[in-house]
Amino acid sequence: MTREELVRYLSFLVSKGGSDLHIKAGDGIRMRIQGKLIPVESPKLTRESIVELLKEILRNRFEEMVRKKEIDFNYKLNENYRFRGNAFFQIDGPSLVFRTIPLNIPTIEELKLPQIIKKFTESERGLVLVTGVTGSGKSTTLAAMIDEINNKKAKHIITIEDPVEFVHKDKKCLINQRSLGEDTLSFSNALRAALREDPDIILVGEMRDLETMEIALHAAETGHLVFSTLHTLDAKETINRVIGVFPPSEQHRIRMTLGSVLEGVISQRLVPTVDGKRTAAMEIMIKTPRVKELIFQGRDEEIKDTIEEGKNIYGTQSFDQHLVDLVIEGRVDEKTAIEYASSRDDFLLKLRKAKLEKGLEVVNDAKIGLKDSN
Repeated sequence: MTREELVRYLSFLVSKGGSDLHIKAGDGIRMRIQGKLIPVESPKLTRESIVELLKEILRNRFEEMVRKKEIDFNYKLNENYRFRGNAFFQIDGPSLVFRTIPLNIPTIEELKLPQIIKKFTESERGLVLVTGVTGSGKSTTLAAMIDEINNKKAKHIITIEDPVEFVHKDKKCLINQRSLGEDTLSFSNALRAALREDPDIILVGEMRDLETMEIALHAAETGHLVFSTLHTLDAKETINRVIGVFPPSEQHRIRMTLGSVLEGVISQRLVPTVDGKRTAAMEIMIKTPRVKELIFQGRDEEIKDTIEEGKNIYGTQSFDQHLVDLVIEGRVDEKTAIEYASSRDDFLLKLRKAKLEKGLEVVNDAKIGLKDSN
């Protein structure tokens, strides 16, 4: 496979609004478009042809890939698109995956994210976590938040990523972006060094281990605003994950620290919209006095109810509450929302209540097992 052929496939991926290009020795080309993995017409790729492609695009890093058996890298298609790449060996030979990264950073408004997200960009210190499964749009949400700060405040921002995805240009902020493997050897090393580099804001691409979490908590505790991600499903699981990484003897101390510094958790899922695209459905937890108390006391099971109760006062929301809003706005259909809801029955009850409050027609009550309570 040649570089010219790669460029054609990547250009086709972009034209179809796809997110990922898969190249595998022993198979053809596949693309992920609107969340679905689709084969495209292409010849069966040989081990030798992909090795030649890797040598061409990795150049002096090819030996590193051979030695480590996998490697992350960046690939620029043109002035508007670049890709986060990963190459690795599998049983039939090498494979590559390219993830689309637009060079133009989308704004919070363009992504149609809840406006309460801006509250986190206005914080002066603390820890903000964006969570979700791989491919749920965490990096895009973080990029939009950093761009919001970049447009409004004069701050020094340091990002530590694996690799750098969205490239930020200095506007009001001074932004230093570091890529794992190229600019630093580890998240923990870079994060420890960042504390000596006069940062106001630190973005850690992912909190992967105890040491990174410990330093991130310390940075937030000492007056920095820290953004990071975790592969957790919701706020409750996020809190449990952070605390659970530490040994039992340390967990009470970490719970106290986390309750003090955690400004909020944004958990998200990408949901298909009625126009054939996708949007982020979000659970948003903000550190209110009640949430802080629950974290301190280890009453994590009560966090979801507290999030839902704070919707009208603080702007917090559960996944099901946001899905209701998306259905009422006409952006997501009811069938799709039910598939992505945390609780089908709770979602349907919330949707019915919202429709009644807005004077909208409520249909198929019998089919969903609901009765009019009036």
